[in-house]
Amino acid sequence: MHRTRNFAVSAALLSMICVQGGASIAKQLFPVIGPVSTSALRIGLAALLVNLIVRPNYTQFNAQQWLYCLFYGVGIAAMNLIFYIAIQRIPLGLGVTVEFIGPLFLAFLFSRKWLDILWSSLACAGILLIVPWGEQDTDVLGLILASVAGIFWAVYIVMGRKVSAVLDGRQAVAAGLVIASVLVMPFALADGGLQQVNSSVFFLALCVAILSSALPFSLDMIAISRLPTQTFSILTSLQPAFAALSGLLLLSEQLSLLQWLSVGCVVLASLGTTWCGRRNLK
Repeated sequence: MHRTRNFAVSAALLSMICVQGGASIAKQLFPVIGPVSTSALRIGLAALLVNLIVRPNYTQFNAQQWLYCLFYGVGIAAMNLIFYIAIQRIPLGLGVTVEFIGPLFLAFLFSRKWLDILWSSLACAGILLIVPWGEQDTDVLGLILASVAGIFWAVYIVMGRKVSAVLDGRQAVAAGLVIASVLVMPFALADGGLQQVNSSVFFLALCVAILSSALPFSLDMIAISRLPTQTFSILTSLQPAFAALSGLLLLSEQLSLLQWLSVGCVVLASLGTTWCGRRNLK
């Protein structure tokens, strides 16, 4: 039991590192092809890679499996597309922290003990601290979009757990990415950014697809299927820390001291829920 949990936690942590590294690379593509086309390339290339590796037999999927895959794919598409548009307007660390509203809601929803509520509240305080309330240069639309992306992050978590219960995780990721690609591609074609793709852009987009989709979605499926929804949701509160560090190191995006304190709050919440979860297994 402990070994399974440790493996799931390690998978979740590695997933977060991959996602935020990929997001920093993706943001460098925004001036060239825009966030919409970047999202489409990320999901489309990831779908191609995962399907070539997994080779799922879609003809054997039943109606329930397809339905769960559909909603899982919707979560992937909307979460990524809206989030990329958001971080074009606001720093990566700020965007990820606000986006965490979705997993935080799940953490509250599935909390059964007072310690669970404590860690969730701490993560909530972190989100409230990082938002630059009242500052004139605050991009309100960027914050709103990050919040909406958080709603679909919650959909992604819930449906990932549901689909992993009725279908092999690798096949679920493959199907979800195909559905997400179909949903996002029309927006990219209308946006026109794909016309600017050249060999260097394609190479960076391929790196983003591997780091931000192919690897993390597969790792998330491992973690989601082995951890309680509440634990996985709060554990993902480490995302803002990875995002802030990635934005600082790769994009030179600065956060204020108060905003770094907020990141510390959500990290502490993540560590607390993981530690308490391990104690409950003893």
